[in-house]
Amino acid sequence: MKTIRLRAGKERSLLRRHPWIFESAIAKGGGDSGETVRVESAEGAFLGWAAFSPQSKIRARVWSFDEKQRIDASFFVAACAQAIGARARFDIKSDGVRLIHGESDGLPGLIVDRYGDTLVAQFTSAGVEKWKPAIADALLSATGLTKLYERSDASSRALEGLPEATGWLRGEGATDLVLREHDWKLALSIAEGHKTGFYLDQRDSRHKFAQYTRRLGFQRVLNCYCYTGGFSVAALAGGAGHVTSIDSSGPAIEKAKANVALNGFDAERTTFMDADVNASLRAFAAEGRTFDAIILDPPKFAPTVAHAERAARAYKDINRLAFKLLEPGGVLFTYSCSGGISADLFHKIIAGAGSDAGVDGFITERMGGAPDHPMTIAFPEGEYLKGLVVIRRQA
Repeated sequence: MKTIRLRAGKERSLLRRHPWIFESAIAKGGGDSGETVRVESAEGAFLGWAAFSPQSKIRARVWSFDEKQRIDASFFVAACAQAIGARARFDIKSDGVRLIHGESDGLPGLIVDRYGDTLVAQFTSAGVEKWKPAIADALLSATGLTKLYERSDASSRALEGLPEATGWLRGEGATDLVLREHDWKLALSIAEGHKTGFYLDQRDSRHKFAQYTRRLGFQRVLNCYCYTGGFSVAALAGGAGHVTSIDSSGPAIEKAKANVALNGFDAERTTFMDADVNASLRAFAAEGRTFDAIILDPPKFAPTVAHAERAARAYKDINRLAFKLLEPGGVLFTYSCSGGISADLFHKIIAGAGSDAGVDGFITERMGGAPDHPMTIAFPEGEYLKGLVVIRRQA
């Protein structure tokens, strides 16, 4: 068994059970890609068992802090079963569920979503890549399913020195699926869609928006970065008079239109725009258009803290434009999925956007990922999705 020894003082985060070990924290030692190594303090005390990644700045990710734990196939059987079993405690109104959420479930770099009878997995670190066959078997054993599709095409794999990998790992079947969420049906593609095919983390936010729509009677809703129309369907289900949906992806817009039809809503209650969001918001302002409710759910502007300053400007700009289009008393659902933007910074960005727009408002709710996307207390980096519900103050 190979060993890595940390520099003096660098053991503190591991003693708090944080799973990451950066290159700069290691004094000596190493291993092959994905190999399990023993992690020791500068004094030689055991700290954990970790998967080594020679090409990543996160040089090792901890599997276990228990010295007696063996990292073998049985470890992954138990870890997968525990994570999947935990989801049964949540009242999830969907057959689309995040079963394994990486570090938060003790399996760094592993994402597994279930869509009905199909599993979709992303292996984004050297450790889970090495144990992929054992993990695949463990997933099927824990769920009783037979179909597992791989979507290991995230950019983070390149940081680990890993090539993209997609396709069926176990069994095979359709890649175009229909998800049940609350009383809605949402079509998706596990082969072509974002992430594993859909944004399951926004499940509760979509339901929340439908509730706001039903309660406040929104007549003019604007859904920016609509992707395949999840929030648009939620707005229509809540009784919105008309929903304008914008995305710069033509295929996503077509899927969004299909989802409106799939749920039996009148197409005349919708407008879909294959267009740039920023340009569209500016055009709406020039036309004097306003909306009762606006959803801003943009793509990741800041994957790391290093990108935060540039991303903050982009978030501020789109929120400033949205505030200008929001009717007094209107509601803004605004999000950041950037790990490099903290919840506190996001709040400050929205405050600055409102100030620049000459708008005041109330934050009535803070939103995060659905409960099947947990964040452990030892791993705050797991809080990537931040959302605010802001009501514009009446003039």
